[in-house]
Amino acid sequence: MPPVLAVLLIFLSYALGTFPSAIMVARSNGIDISTVGSGNPGASNVTRALGWRKGVWVYVLDSLKAGLATGLGLGMGFDWAGTGRPLGYVCGVAAALGHMFPATRGFKGGKGVACGSGALIVLQPIIGIAAPIVWWLLSKMTGKAALGSILTVGSVPIGLVLTGRPAWEFGAMAGLCGLILVKHWRNFGRLIRREEPGLRS
Repeated sequence: MPPVLAVLLIFLSYALGTFPSAIMVARSNGIDISTVGSGNPGASNVTRALGWRKGVWVYVLDSLKAGLATGLGLGMGFDWAGTGRPLGYVCGVAAALGHMFPATRGFKGGKGVACGSGALIVLQPIIGIAAPIVWWLLSKMTGKAALGSILTVGSVPIGLVLTGRPAWEFGAMAGLCGLILVKHWRNFGRLIRREEPGLRS
């Protein structure tokens, strides 16, 4: 695969990430999600505003964005070993960055949990399937989607260590997880002050 095509695929992945799933789902239900709850255009805030069913729709759409981008990267086989894994990681991260920092909306996007999950499912299926289940259980138990997200995202690099993934894969995923946690900095403060809003049933 020519390098120029790999670069174009990375830009395409970023563009996929900018698709405004939460905004569209909320708008179809008569809500401007930027004015509700935390104002974050993501699955957790939609869940708080409209309930679990709408939140699941947003989660699926957001995860598909990164999952598709990652799958395209893996399928191209662009790396020294012919496995396509480095390009898969780059495309997955690009999609997550498009979601978190969309140029189409002044670089104000979601926090990347669902997008990161979609990339993880393609790159590390066992961890990727386990992560949403852990998030759901923690969120239901605590009533706080942000707490479920923070704990689940923080545990992903540990999962890569336990499954024996190469150091570069650990570094790439740990970097993405770290960025997602940074995007939750306001949630950290609200959780400490016990002001974090709960979820609707």
